[in-house]
Amino acid sequence: MTEELIHKEINDRVMVITLHRPEAFNALCQDLVFQLNEALREAETHSNIGAIVLTGGEKTFAVGADIRELKDLTFAEIYTHDFVALWESVTACRKPVIAAVSGYALGGGFEIAMMCDIILASDTAQFGQPEITLGTMPGGGGTQRLARLIGKTKAMEMCLTGRMMDAQEAERCGLVTRVVAANQLREEAVVLAQKIASFSQPAVQMIKEAIRASETMPLTEGIRFERRLFQATFALEDRQEGMAAFLEKRKAVFKHR
Repeated sequence: MTEELIHKEINDRVMVITLHRPEAFNALCQDLVFQLNEALREAETHSNIGAIVLTGGEKTFAVGADIRELKDLTFAEIYTHDFVALWESVTACRKPVIAAVSGYALGGGFEIAMMCDIILASDTAQFGQPEITLGTMPGGGGTQRLARLIGKTKAMEMCLTGRMMDAQEAERCGLVTRVVAANQLREEAVVLAQKIASFSQPAVQMIKEAIRASETMPLTEGIRFERRLFQATFALEDRQEGMAAFLEKRKAVFKHR
């Protein structure tokens, strides 16, 4: 039987996925990534889940790819199997994913956090791309997403030296949404996810799609794309309910359709 490397918990329209490989600091071995993908697929198809929290341990979110699995691979093997591409399921997930990061988020662990839609960090969080110290480079979007999030020069420094960034600097750079006390991180992430999940699911997913599109679209195309999605919300029952509730000064009851 495959070892259980993640824990799942569903409560009030939120799935909390906890990476659980503490003896290896949550290194991203293939089995862990497969189990993470399965959990995300379950969340995608579960109509009673509106948002996802992805977290790790108190001292380590995830330290990256499992070096024992990578050390002896040839170019042909790593190119053919493209193991790192499996991490992109986090990006592909249509429902909002919140990374709750405490302790170390390094290498692939940092890359997976950046694939999420929101990053909440504990005051103990440390972010880094240390691949250069292993004679290689980031391969899960680290050079691309990091530069977009914090700028070219800081991304260059982190990737070329392996320097880690603490939570306070990450917040100043706009890398993380906000910093909270370590003992409050999970609770804050779940509260945030529950708030998102309480709104119209189609509208939430449209907003996520529009913001994600801004990463690759020129501004004029992005504005046009946003406007079409905005217009599409007028086909939703939830849009009618939301506006009626506002005018009637009552709480909206969304049906997610």
